This record gives sequence, structure tokens and C-alpha cells, in this order.
Amino acid sequence: MMQTFNIPVGISDFSEIRQNGYYYVDKTGLIAELLNNSAAKVTLITRPRRFGKTLGMSMLAAFFDIHKNSDTLFEGLEISKDTASCQKWMNQYPTLFLTFKDVDGLNFDDAYGQLAAQIADLYKEHAYLLDCPIIDSDDKQIFLELKAGTAGKIHLSRSLVLLMRMMKTYYHKPVILLLDEYDVPLAKASSHGYYTEMLSLIKTLLSTALKDNPNLCFSVITGCLKIAKESIFTGTNNFVSDTISHSRLNEYFGFTENDVNTLLKKAHAEIHASQVKYWYDGYRFGDFDVYCPWDVMNYLRDLQINPQAQPSSYWKNTSDNAIIRSFIDYAGSSITEKLEVLLAGGYIMEQIDENLTYDYLHSSEENLWSVLYLTGYLTIDRKESRVLDGEYALIIPNAEIQEIFETTIQKWFQDYAASCDRRKLFTAVWNGDTEQMSVEMNRLLRQTISYYDYRENFYHAFLAGIFAGAGYSVETNREHGEGRSDIVIYNDVTGQVAVFEAKYSRKLEYLERDCQKALDQINTKMYAKEFEDAYEEVLCYGIAFYKKRCLVKSK
Repeated sequence: MMQTFNIPVGISDFSEIRQNGYYYVDKTGLIAELLNNSAAKVTLITRPRRFGKTLGMSMLAAFFDIHKNSDTLFEGLEISKDTASCQKWMNQYPTLFLTFKDVDGLNFDDAYGQLAAQIADLYKEHAYLLDCPIIDSDDKQIFLELKAGTAGKIHLSRSLVLLMRMMKTYYHKPVILLLDEYDVPLAKASSHGYYTEMLSLIKTLLSTALKDNPNLCFSVITGCLKIAKESIFTGTNNFVSDTISHSRLNEYFGFTENDVNTLLKKAHAEIHASQVKYWYDGYRFGDFDVYCPWDVMNYLRDLQINPQAQPSSYWKNTSDNAIIRSFIDYAGSSITEKLEVLLAGGYIMEQIDENLTYDYLHSSEENLWSVLYLTGYLTIDRKESRVLDGEYALIIPNAEIQEIFETTIQKWFQDYAASCDRRKLFTAVWNGDTEQMSVEMNRLLRQTISYYDYRENFYHAFLAGIFAGAGYSVETNREHGEGRSDIVIYNDVTGQVAVFEAKYSRKLEYLERDCQKALDQINTKMYAKEFEDAYEEVLCYGIAFYKKRCLVKSK
């Protein structure tokens, strides 16, 4: 029987998780790992979205922040065994923790307003500094403007270095800076056309806080991409980046196999281990295979509600998936062929560049593959070794991402088909002209990106996509007669119905034979019978596909 316990879906606050008894997968070893590499003044950690970056940063803040008393939060966790580090570091340093994940806007002014509000909230947390007699009065005046959200761009761009200076004066200790999702404002700016302005602001904000700053103890920064070419971090002392390809912090972001097995055992859900692995495993960070924690936790929560729940794509409805659509829109025959290889379960060999810039993501095909890899939509195939320096065998990591690709491609094709002139095809369908139907469908097939290795469900989606959005009612796999026909199209204007049965041919020369098989199935299972009284004409079509070729026949 499924064991019920508190699963923290959507909670990224470490203190909230620990205080309220939510299940916590112990990642506190990250603290010791960072402290052991004390030479690194700035550590940039890049991982895809939903791999626990924010929770990890919240955990670091709870450990270091001098304002807090975190003994009970860390009791029993891995770091608590390192008594020397706990005595020296736990709640001993002034700590700034902020996230840029919500800095967004359709234009620069909107995004700037969001950033100013974020900084204002941060300043309000540290209003006690205004009462310190040894802090410079001019600094206090600027502090008040930033706290009120009325400061100009120059003061906002230097707001972190000012706050750190005031905190150092107050505590007589350097400040730990924890910045989560540093690149979100740049990603949003790139999407909405104000990239240059936002880059200038973020570059000044970070460079003044990180470069030659005597008030900085150390900094940990997280993001999705490592933006080095724009020189955001140029000149920063002892800068270390930790990426999914070159990492020593592998197991601290994402769930390892051991993490997941422990979770499933606690939930009495070991029977679901193979499903969880098939759907949510497959990512490769450094030397570790990892699961996406967001998905594992969501599925376990669903299992608690319904023990018969099936895995599903918890990423599917997020805006992050727009990156796949933009990739497909880039198109080109080379990209189409490679996507088809990936969707059929194969791998492609590509150069990976981890030093990307958001304004050049779509400037080359190589950049696009790198983005899909760095954002978690592709991963390294462990069965294939690296061929050349920087060149990797890339695959789709799991069933969830496969489904995201397929649904994105279906939507793309529906949009593409809607933009094509399909009048000749529709005329042919309602006139019973199978020769013209074959010509028009073959033309559309050549423009598609196939998936499922050309199995029948690909062609069902293809057929539905042609008619969807064209004013016709479309039904797929509805029960008719003695079985289920593949596609039924209703023309309410003319009172006609078109019934399609599709077959996949294993060889080109089988097209004719399989077309006839489809027609025979319509006849023997009487798919058309129920429409005969209600509609003026029922048109029955057998259609056979072989890769990007098709043949249509009618009764």
C-alpha cells in the first residue's frame, strides 16, 4: 500500500521544507564541497530548469546567514556531521540571497521595474543598516531611494556593491552573495527585443559586486546558460564555472538513482521504479546519471492521490518549451533529418559550446543543438564515446522529453499546414479525386518532421493536423460500426463525411496492397454505416504511407 508523506512539490524554500516536515533529499554535502574549494571567489553553477537550483541556494542561505539560527534545520543532515565547518560557518556571515527568476517584461521599462522592485525588497530586509552610526550618510540616502524603488539606473546598477559595503561596515565581516537564476532577465530580454539594454544593466550590477570587491567573502551564482562571451564575469577573481559537462558538483542538482530508490522505498512505491526511470531519468551531469527532481516529486504526489496514476509530462505546459518551437521554426533540411533521427531513438554527433550568448542562440545550427543540450532537452548518450574534443553523441533523455518534442512538432505542423494553401486538397477530398489527394498529401508530407519512426500514430497526427483549424470537425479513433476508424472529417456545409483508414507500409512496393487493406477494413467493419442516414454522402478513403510517400484510394 502506498505510504503517504509530505512531498514538497513547488516549494523551493529550504527552511519551509524542514520546519513543516516535508520530505527532503539531503543535498547539504554541497556546502562542504563549496567550502573545500575555498580558493574559488565566485562559483557559477549552470543547470537546466527544475533541477533544484533555487532550493540549493535557499539551503546555502539558511546555513550561512548571520541573521538566522539554523541548528535545528540541519540536524541529522550530512553537513551536521562536519562539526568544524558548522562551528566556523553556520550563521556566521552576512549573506545576501536574491533571485532574478521573476525579472521579466515585454519591454525594458517593465523588466527594469521588476528588477527595481526585487532590489527594493532586498533593501527592506536590511533596513537595520540605516540605524548604524558608522555607515556613511550619503550611502544611507541612496539606500532609502533603492528601498523605495525610486533610485535611478546608475544607483540600481550599483545596488549590490553598495549593500555589501554597508553590511561589511555593520558586521565587520565580508558578505556571502547568493544569486539565483542570474540569466533569466537576459533570456527574457532576448525574447522581447531589449537585450542590449538589459545586458548593460546586469553586467554593471554583477561586475561591481564581484570584481575586486573587498567586501565579498565569496559568491555562488546559478543559471541556465554560462554567458562568458559577453564578459559579465571578465576580470572576476578566482572564477570557477560548474556546468553539466564539466562538473564536480554533479550529484547536488537532480536526484541520483540512490535518491530515487530511497524515495520509492519510503513511499512503498518500488513497483513504479521502472516507469519512473523510463520517464524521468536519462540526464548526464558530469559523471552522474540523474533524474529530474520536479518530475519525480510530482509523480509521487499523484500516486499518493491515485495509486493507479500513470507518469505524465510535468514539463509540458511550461513556457520553457518555447525553445523547442523556436528550434523547429529555424528548420532547414539538415535539422529536420537530425530531429527525425532523435525522435526515432537514435543519436546525433554535435559540437557543444557552453559559452553561448542569448542574442546569438539562433545564429547557427551548432548553437541550437548546444541550447537543447544545456537546457535539458538533449543529453549525452553514455553508450557512445566522445569522437572529437567538444563533439558529443546526443540523444533525447527520456519518455517525458520525447513526448514534449512530439506534441510541439504536432502543433508546429498544424500551424504550418494552416498557413499552406490546402484548397486543392480539400476540393479533392470532397470530390473523391484520389489522384489529386495523393499529390497534395505527398507535398505536405515532405514538409513534416516525422516521429515515432514512421509508425501509424505519426500518420494519424499528420492527417488530423491537415484538417485541424480549417473549419472542419475532426474525430480520431472514434468507435464506428464494429471498430474504430482512424480519422473522420465532417463537412457540415455540404452534408458530407470523409472516413479515413490509414496503414503504414513496410516497403514502398506495398503501398498499393496496404491501401486496399485499409479499404477492406472500412467495408468489413462497416465504419461508414452510421453516417448514411444523417449525411448526403459518405466518402471512404484507404490511405497507405511509406516514410514520406503516400497513396490514397476510395471505395
